[in-house]
Amino acid sequence: MTYVILAVYLAVMIGIGIYCRKRASSVAEFVLGGRNIGGWFTAFAYGTSYFSAVVFIGYAGQFGWSYGVSAAWIGIGNAVIGSMLPWMIMGRRTRVMTKQLNASTMPEFFEKRYGSKALKIVSAVIVFVFLIPYTASVYNGLSRLFNMAFDIPYEACLIGMAVLTALYVILGGYTATAINDFVQGIIMLIGIIAVVVCVVNKQGGLTEAISGLGQISGEQAPPANTLNSLFGPDPINLIGVVILTSLGTWGLPQMVQKFYAIKDDSAIKRGTIISTIFALVVAGGSYFMGGFGRLYGTGENGEVLIESVNGKLAFDSIVPQMLKDALPEFLIGIVVVLVLSASMSTLSSLVLTSSSTLTIDLIKPLVKKELGDKKQVLIMRILIAVFLLISVIIALNPNAYITTLMSISWGALAGAFLAPFLYGLFSKKITKAAVWVSFISGVLITVVHMFIFSLGFFPEATKAAASLPLNMASPINAGAIAMIWGLIIVPIVSAVTKNKNLEKDEKLIEDCKKQLS
Repeated sequence: MTYVILAVYLAVMIGIGIYCRKRASSVAEFVLGGRNIGGWFTAFAYGTSYFSAVVFIGYAGQFGWSYGVSAAWIGIGNAVIGSMLPWMIMGRRTRVMTKQLNASTMPEFFEKRYGSKALKIVSAVIVFVFLIPYTASVYNGLSRLFNMAFDIPYEACLIGMAVLTALYVILGGYTATAINDFVQGIIMLIGIIAVVVCVVNKQGGLTEAISGLGQISGEQAPPANTLNSLFGPDPINLIGVVILTSLGTWGLPQMVQKFYAIKDDSAIKRGTIISTIFALVVAGGSYFMGGFGRLYGTGENGEVLIESVNGKLAFDSIVPQMLKDALPEFLIGIVVVLVLSASMSTLSSLVLTSSSTLTIDLIKPLVKKELGDKKQVLIMRILIAVFLLISVIIALNPNAYITTLMSISWGALAGAFLAPFLYGLFSKKITKAAVWVSFISGVLITVVHMFIFSLGFFPEATKAAASLPLNMASPINAGAIAMIWGLIIVPIVSAVTKNKNLEKDEKLIEDCKKQLS
């Protein structure tokens, strides 16, 4: 049954790619769907790009284990801060300003908004480099689930997923991605509800499951009655996770570019409501489900049943273990398709963003001859394959935590881009120097933190930093700090440096206001 469901799903995905091939002949169609995508499709594209195996397998497992049912706050934060607010605050203005600037990518926005080709080139490199670990983290989570469901070797899962992603994105571009996202989103909504019900019912119902969480004991367990409490055993570090996974969407190119392609204002209004509900169900359901992980991973005497890798708990194995224990066999196929749907949509968004950015913002300016639409689309298709290959090579290390890979990616990208993009939509005072400071500090905070803590070069420093109330060894907290630092430093640097394009920026902001009024 599982194989049949999977085969039907894969056939539909590839069929959509073939159907949309004729609509992906120009750069505008391949990258933005001709800027003619409706509210429902854009909302589902936004939501399915947001949530993948990273959330369902990695984050839900690790943070459900650490925070219990209070991990559901992460899902609520994702719905309100990560979905509703960016649609309300950035949606219309992003659509109008990027159309005014004729910008198809985030680096192109930085070039035309701040009058600097160097900003475009550097931001394109940042996008390409730091989207790779995010893609690797998606493959990591997806392959673990396939390994559980079909007992297929981890490496074979990785390669199969990469080939499938390449196939339908290379064929159909953004339109195929948007239609697939809609289909995948519906599967995700139905699937996550079914999974939560099964996980809770297997533990005797909601009341019994929550009560059981509070009674878990053992050397590695937090104090009694904290895993089932409203704010959990560690509310300070829980806030760091909420900030990284919610505020990060405001500065991620694969998320923000969804607003470039949306059709009109009415589509934005519909999209705001739909994406918020979608996030609440999918993210809220995933983290709530993950909150019961210890009930499936702790023995009667408090011993931990989850496998360890190099002396560390294999957090990415928690959710697959829960699903194996809690779900009837016929539902395993639906869950595999659920996670596959979530992951394929995210992967397609990532590879499309990366390839289009590299082609439009890096390769095209360096080529002396004029690159026509057909050549640009061909280059993008080749780069999709290259990007996926590099991601697979990184993901072949199964010991890398999904949460670490994603945190490095989101921390660098949103730390560098969030502030100059957001402020650039509204203020004429933001200077080129402030944008450079944001780029440098966002990447520097992430990379320095990675070398000191994530790679394990300084174990004593890591141990000392992890013992602080706010775990400074956590790449998640480092990513959150990078984002907040950018929001603080950009207006400060802008206040003490001169904007040489002030008149042009004033006109741009005023023209935007007129179109929005």
